[in-house]
Amino acid sequence: MKKLPQISEAEYEIMKILWSDFPLSTNEVSERAQQSHSWNQKTIHTLLSRLTAKHVISYEQHGRMYYYFPLISQKKYLEQENHIFLNRFYDGEIAPMLSSLLSNTELSDSDLKNLYDIINSKIKSGDQ
Repeated sequence: MKKLPQISEAEYEIMKILWSDFPLSTNEVSERAQQSHSWNQKTIHTLLSRLTAKHVISYEQHGRMYYYFPLISQKKYLEQENHIFLNRFYDGEIAPMLSSLLSNTELSDSDLKNLYDIINSKIKSGDQ
């Protein structure tokens, strides 16, 4: 798998906006980001510039407006981040991570059933 660039938590918030709907103008990204963060427009422009420099987003210019879109998929980025997390904190072993999750997190019966179904499906498909 080609290594994707690391992005900060703030940059990730901008990525989530662009993954949910694109292309978006600078103003649209700003409006959506300001709904959940107290960032000013300069901060948002800086985040967009950083993401562009990292080649995870790009833009098209129409007149005086810039329209941004992601160059990497959310799925691919999350796969990489999950792999990094698993290796960093659990030496690449999923069983200790699941054990910790199950022991230290309040999970509903629905959550537990969903986990069971995922694991059971994986076993049945032979995807190991």
